[in-house]
Amino acid sequence: MKRKTKTEKRFYRKISYPKGLISFQVSVKETDLWISAIENLSRHAETLILDARNQVESYIKRYPEFLNTLLPWHEDMFAPPVVKEMIKASRIASVGPMSAVAGAIAEYVGKGLLRFSDEVIVENGGDVFLMLKRDADILVYSGNRYEVELRLKKDMMPAGVCSSSGKIGHSLSFGNADVVTVFSNSASLSDATATAIANRIKKEGDLKKLGKWASQIKGIFGVLAIVEGNMSIWGEVEILCIRKQL
Repeated sequence: MKRKTKTEKRFYRKISYPKGLISFQVSVKETDLWISAIENLSRHAETLILDARNQVESYIKRYPEFLNTLLPWHEDMFAPPVVKEMIKASRIASVGPMSAVAGAIAEYVGKGLLRFSDEVIVENGGDVFLMLKRDADILVYSGNRYEVELRLKKDMMPAGVCSSSGKIGHSLSFGNADVVTVFSNSASLSDATATAIANRIKKEGDLKKLGKWASQIKGIFGVLAIVEGNMSIWGEVEILCIRKQL
């Protein structure tokens, strides 16, 4: 078991300035978002973050075990919207509900901002919600080995692009993957599924099972996995470029 304790510097934000959009940072407690929209919507974003956090925090106060369980949570028709998305995603991916929290908050904020901007990107600790009217080029960083650039077609949006790693970041992982990145129409599902698949990857040979694992998870349409410098990709996402780190 590996639990990351050191927050990585978010260097990727220095190069994330989509053409025609304004990018800005909004932080509330531990939630630190990098957002791109047609204008600076910081005030609206802060309100949405507070609402999302309140939903999750209130639910945890009511059910403390929700915070740390590594098992899927039971369906709860009375749970607030953000928590419902976390529960749904975790049940599909067969992991604990908190594995979907970053993606769920990114998506909640992103969908809320779509009332004010017809194009929105929200990044939450490397987990991303996108709604664009154009194709998006995604750069996946795998530590000191590779940078992989992929293209997400506009007809695949809204989309969630989320990653998990046994070597990078602060999240809990039982695997040894350099990175696992999942693409779907739900950031919650992408987040939970990235955790689930990364947990299973212990060595290079496990990459051969990626297609089998991914095809069993309903709703995702792309997965990239890198371990020990070896790469496997499944689904509909197009690779544009692979750059090896020197």
